[in-house]
Amino acid sequence: MQVQPGILKSTEIEHALLPELEKRRSKRAFSGKPVSEETIRSLFEAARWAPSSMNAQPWVYVYATKDQPELYKLILDSLNESNKIWAQHAPLLIASLARKNHIGNGATNGAARYDVGAANALLSVQATQAGLIVHQMGGYNKLTLIENLNVPGSLEPVVVIAVGYAGDPDNLGENLKARELAPRERYTQEFFVHTKAF
Repeated sequence: MQVQPGILKSTEIEHALLPELEKRRSKRAFSGKPVSEETIRSLFEAARWAPSSMNAQPWVYVYATKDQPELYKLILDSLNESNKIWAQHAPLLIASLARKNHIGNGATNGAARYDVGAANALLSVQATQAGLIVHQMGGYNKLTLIENLNVPGSLEPVVVIAVGYAGDPDNLGENLKARELAPRERYTQEFFVHTKAF
C-alpha cells in the first residue's frame, strides 16, 4: 500500500465485487480483432438501460469501426496526440454525447452529463463481460469533434471511448507499457466515504 500524507491508496480489492468490476481496466494495448456488430449492439443495450434523472435518457452515441474508415478517422482526429498514438489501434471508437435539454419541455437537463457517465459505466461493465477492454478519454478536442461530426448545438460531447480486445503491451512505447502493466491503484474507502458531516 502506498501512503501519502493523509491519503491511503491500495491495489487490493477489499470487499466483494462483481467479476466484471474486478476485471475492468482502462488498457491501451489493443489487438486487431474486430468487435462483432452483435457485441457492439449489446454494449449500447447496456447503456440503454442505465438510470437517468427523470428517465430522460440523454445519451447519444456515434460509433465507427475500422470498416467505416472515414467516420473512424473523424472521431480519431479529435483525440489528443497522446491518446491518438494508441487509440488508433482500437477496432471501435465511440463518441458519447449528452442531450442538453429535456425532450418534453425543452428545460435544461442539469444531470445530462452525469447520466451519460452512468450509461458509459454500464457499457463498460457489459464490455468487460464480453471480454473487451474499454478506455474512456477526456483527452480530445471538443471543438474538433463537434466540427468533424457536425454535432448540433443541442448535444454536448462528453468522452470518446476506445473499445476492443486486449493486445500485446510490448507494442506500446516504454512509458505506456509501464502504465499498462502496473497494478490498478485506488484510494481506500477511508479517504472518500464518511459517516459524519464535514
